[in-house]
Amino acid sequence: MPLVDESHDSLPYIDATPSAEARAYAEKLIASELSSDYQTSVHPSIPEFPEPKFSPLIQQEIERKAAGLPLTGGIDLARYEAPEPPTRSADSAPNLDEWRQTLRRAYTASSHLSSRQENLSLLEESGKNAWLIGNSQLEDILRALEKELAETKEATESVNKQRKIAQESCQGEITGLEESWRRGVGAILDVELAAEDLRMKILEQRRQHAQQQAR
Repeated sequence: MPLVDESHDSLPYIDATPSAEARAYAEKLIASELSSDYQTSVHPSIPEFPEPKFSPLIQQEIERKAAGLPLTGGIDLARYEAPEPPTRSADSAPNLDEWRQTLRRAYTASSHLSSRQENLSLLEESGKNAWLIGNSQLEDILRALEKELAETKEATESVNKQRKIAQESCQGEITGLEESWRRGVGAILDVELAAEDLRMKILEQRRQHAQQQAR
């Protein structure tokens, strides 16, 4: 159901194009009824938009983007690189804590490389089919949207054709009524002019009669 239920009296298919003066006058009348903040305020028939609710991280990223700040932080890729063994002098004992940390980093890098190799193998094996299936799904969505667009255009053209047929079918009647209205208005003006002329004649006769009695 439309938010605003109203009908327009415009007949674009049979009405004459308004002149520049008439259009400017109509726009002036429209502007006189508009509020001062009509360009910034929302029409009362339009429902209010719900307030967005973002997670703290998303809100932080939105604020960073709005402020134009560079992207910082993120994932530290250095932890996935192969670590260098800790250095020590020839006469000193090895630092076990440094070796343990190096071993942890090496294990992390090895796990990352293993997972990456596995993912690349899966991509090489099934990536082509997944890509083709994805493209097929996108094509189905595109065809559905194109069909909906074509149906909407067809419905719009059908409505415009029906409007045009309805307006053109009653064009003769409207023209006849308009001419009858003009003839009626002209006849009323003729009657008013004749009545005014008769009133003036009556006044003139009364004036002459009064002058004759005064003599």
